Amino acid sequence: MQSAKYSRTYHYPFSPGATGDDRINHDYWSDIQQLKTIVHTEKLDGENNCMSKLGVFARSHATPTTSPWTATLRQFWHRVKSDLGDLEVFLENLYAIHSLKYQNLDSHFYVFAIRESGRWLGWEEVKFYASKIDLPTVPEISVEPTPTDKLLFEKQIGRLVSGPGAFAPVDAFTGAPNTMEGIVTRNADAFPLDNFAGNVFKWVLKGHVKTDEHWTRNWKRAPLKWEGGPNVDTHR
Repeated sequence: MQSAKYSRTYHYPFSPGATGDDRINHDYWSDIQQLKTIVHTEKLDGENNCMSKLGVFARSHATPTTSPWTATLRQFWHRVKSDLGDLEVFLENLYAIHSLKYQNLDSHFYVFAIRESGRWLGWEEVKFYASKIDLPTVPEISVEPTPTDKLLFEKQIGRLVSGPGAFAPVDAFTGAPNTMEGIVTRNADAFPLDNFAGNVFKWVLKGHVKTDEHWTRNWKRAPLKWEGGPNVDTHR
């Protein structure tokens, strides 16, 4: 039982969080000029999970995940799996706290992309199908026509990421207020699988990852604004 993992998102050249292992789209401006409309969404500090008719997968997609922080998501999947068809729903799983602790969460799971039959669905389709299975999408920052001034565009990205975002993040280790982790820009329209790098881009905060390989031993569940909400347990 296998599923293709989520495509690697290339950084903007001016993304301060890019490391030696990351890929950078130095031709991003030419790519963006080919897009009619772009959408900026908030990048959340969670785990990349996928729900499909095959099961619930973590980033690698080698086999369905069995991690304790996906237990609630797997329970949810059992209720909606017959409705998924050929849809592969990608979401940020915020159930476990990573480097940022969000103080204003109303859900643990936020959809950011959906793949179906050889294409990535347009943003309006993503929101439509997410609502059909009663899941929110990642916070939408803005929807804009093709930018025409490169310098102004890069300055705008800098302004957008300087705020706290939708869920009031704080440093998970110190409790200090934090800005959003980053921003993801995508083509508002549907696009084929073989040109992901030319349709999705990201800016990430420098030094945003503060967890290590041992964080799973002492992980904690992220609190919600109201505990006991839909599809969420309260035991941890």
